[in-house]
Amino acid sequence: MNYPRALLAGIIAWLCVVITFYVLEHIPFFNESMTAQAFIAAFTIIFYAWFAAWFYYKKAAKKSGLLAGIVITGTALILDVLVTVPFIEIPKGSSYQAFFSNPLLWILAVINVLTVFLYLKRNTKVSQN
Repeated sequence: MNYPRALLAGIIAWLCVVITFYVLEHIPFFNESMTAQAFIAAFTIIFYAWFAAWFYYKKAAKKSGLLAGIVITGTALILDVLVTVPFIEIPKGSSYQAFFSNPLLWILAVINVLTVFLYLKRNTKVSQN
């Protein structure tokens, strides 16, 4: 497991998701509909996770798809704790509790882990450990 590369892949995935939500908040209709934002985020996170997995496995051993997905997603969640909530959510009137109790966050996290896992399954013949 190449942890520095997995952390960098997690940062890339997190940046993509943050930028997506930022853009959606500035588009009429989407800025008023959390459901529309959630649908688009759930769809786009598949591509972001696929890209993060591609980036990670470009120079890492082709194994541990589930572990790589967990590390990439965990990195994004830690960045949410350190950056997203204090600098974006709290100024908008939200809180750590509201952010981390939102089912959308955990749905996106599961999609992210599964996408990285499936990337490896689809692109290699190596058995998973």
